Amino acid sequence: MTSGHPVPGYRDTRDLTPFRRARVRTPASGLADGVGGAVSGVLRPRSAGRLSVAGDVPPLKAFSGRTAKAMHSAVFTGTEPERLVLLARANPAWAGLCQVLAGLLAYKHGSYLRAAELLRLGISTRIDDAASQFSATYLGRVVSRVEVAERVEVPVLFSEESVFLALSHCLRETGQSVAALEALAGLPPSLPAALARSTAASALGRHRDVVDWTEGLLNADDLSAALLLLRARSLRALGDRAGAQLALAEVLRRRKTSLALRNDALTDRALLAFDAGRRALLPRSRRAPAEPENGVILRDAEMRRLWEQDWKDLGGD
Repeated sequence: MTSGHPVPGYRDTRDLTPFRRARVRTPASGLADGVGGAVSGVLRPRSAGRLSVAGDVPPLKAFSGRTAKAMHSAVFTGTEPERLVLLARANPAWAGLCQVLAGLLAYKHGSYLRAAELLRLGISTRIDDAASQFSATYLGRVVSRVEVAERVEVPVLFSEESVFLALSHCLRETGQSVAALEALAGLPPSLPAALARSTAASALGRHRDVVDWTEGLLNADDLSAALLLLRARSLRALGDRAGAQLALAEVLRRRKTSLALRNDALTDRALLAFDAGRRALLPRSRRAPAEPENGVILRDAEMRRLWEQDWKDLGGD
């Protein structure tokens, strides 16, 4: 925060970012993925559980050492994190890198608790120059598909971003929202990081932070559209229905926005309309009477009391 004004978390001033196009899951796409996964599993059964690679697997250089050969095989042909964990125990100087990759593999398999433990352990363990050189030479094509918000996934090349975004998602899945938010603190500003950060903050009820981080955001792609949806929901939680309507209108403005996100925006807009018209929809008997009606009712009661008193004075029952 500078000069009392929050710095938007979605601006990225880097020349190159490791993020590619976001993917918004829907029930139909999930079904298609399941069928596609089954078919690819039949055609290529050995590659189903491996770490994903963009393009071809980088070939191992000639005269590589024994550890580098074992690492290359474990990363590009292994399907279980245990193989990398055992390699970490046998080679302490490479342990941090082995644990991080084992964590990413566990994350791909959906083992969020174990993945979080491995990623945390790997981040906190130093590696030597040989392991660092191996990472720079061979791991640049490793891709992790990370969920940065509900149903929104981003393929991320192996980097600090991929590790911490995956760790943050693991912590969200295991109910550790505070730790999930803290895991993103050191990342450079980008839309995926801002979306993951806003998702964790929203889960913690920190709606004012979400609104501050997304101030001035426009719908340029599906990541920004998902972020605008979070902004609209936080504004609604804070009671700013007009601001929420503007955010939802921005989601719907871009025609190429994912259909799933557009449907979410329409649903949220209907909820805002329901909130605004809720009092009008209540039965008349349940509404609080207006002030003039109260005055009329009170005057009628007083007149009836005076009439009953006069009747009794005249000897009436």
